[in-house]
Amino acid sequence: MKKLQLTTKILIGLIAGIVVGLLLGGSPEIAVEYIKPFGDLFLRLIKMIIVPLVLSSLVVGAASMGDVSKLGRIGGKTIAYYLVTTAIAVVIGLILGNVINPGAGLSIPVDANVQAAETPKIANTLLNIIPDNALSALVSANMLQTIAFALFLGIGITLVGEKGKPFLNFFESMAEVMYKIVAIIMSYAPIGVFALITPVVAQNGPAVLLPLAKVIIAVYLGCALHAIIVYSGAVKIFAKMNPMTFFKGAAPASVVAFTTCSSSGTLPVTIKSARDNLGVPESIGSFVLPLGATINMDGTALYQGVCALFVAQVYGLELSIAQQLTIILTATLASIGTAGVPGAGFVMLTMVLTAVGLPLEGSALVGGIDRVLDMARTCINVTGDMAGSVVIAASEGELRDPKELEEAKGA
Repeated sequence: MKKLQLTTKILIGLIAGIVVGLLLGGSPEIAVEYIKPFGDLFLRLIKMIIVPLVLSSLVVGAASMGDVSKLGRIGGKTIAYYLVTTAIAVVIGLILGNVINPGAGLSIPVDANVQAAETPKIANTLLNIIPDNALSALVSANMLQTIAFALFLGIGITLVGEKGKPFLNFFESMAEVMYKIVAIIMSYAPIGVFALITPVVAQNGPAVLLPLAKVIIAVYLGCALHAIIVYSGAVKIFAKMNPMTFFKGAAPASVVAFTTCSSSGTLPVTIKSARDNLGVPESIGSFVLPLGATINMDGTALYQGVCALFVAQVYGLELSIAQQLTIILTATLASIGTAGVPGAGFVMLTMVLTAVGLPLEGSALVGGIDRVLDMARTCINVTGDMAGSVVIAASEGELRDPKELEEAKGA
């Protein structure tokens, strides 16, 4: 008998939680007292792993870019392009979240101790990205400061060179251990999602389920808009490439990404499509595309923007402009640490929620439909990698004309 995939188990957990929650609608105290603790355990496990996971994966990611002096022009342009497009993706997600209001009309009571924290002015928010005490940032789980510290560590390791190798080896080992712990935690996710959704449905009734369709619509619409506006515009403006030519050439990798939900697993197809269909030279594609699979997570960032607003809306919490800016910064920087981790999008969503003081319980609402959302966001992640490789190759004057490639194939 074929073993069920984790995402299928999580979906089963969600459906079972909804059914049990509806059955316990007349006695919600049973769900709260006897079932909810198992969900609280899942949340504690997630909280436990967030800081060490982000720290180790970001240090390794930043340090693995190689000799900083050799990164030079291509490295700088690549990283800038990826971060800018990721930030735009979060903005699109937040706009759609504000316009579609997927959580509107649903009100879930929330304890006072998890109310959205008072947010400082935008200038202070930007300044506070840099910690005045790195260890304090880690202990207090300040995500933006933890990310900034990790990036500086990774860059420092790269600059030190050979003497930094033992330090890097430590973080590589730590990252592998964290990935394994995440796998263990995610194996408990079906039970955690079941235990979190059951009391929510029992206390609030069937109305709690309606916004999930709006979340799916918002994420898919956002991914489509991001591809049409950002990627089409980028390849047209910077590479003088017809957007239809780009999407046709990128299609093989995009389809594989949509079905596998794995940027890393799609990488061989991504490199082949960029080289053979889009005219990206191997010297550029072999650097830009693996780096993109590591740090370019436009779809994931967009999903986090939509879901953060969704969670805020279902709990009746208003997010200020400064808080939404924090979501943009956190989701953009957090995208660097999401590659190669099963359930990474869900884990990073909890990190974004933590950054703006939103209840982590809300993440259970989207946990069961995560597979459906993951298909769209991974497709956009990979398509964005290829758009980046086309833009960078064109900026270096090394992009081959796709028409010439077609003629060469015909010959």
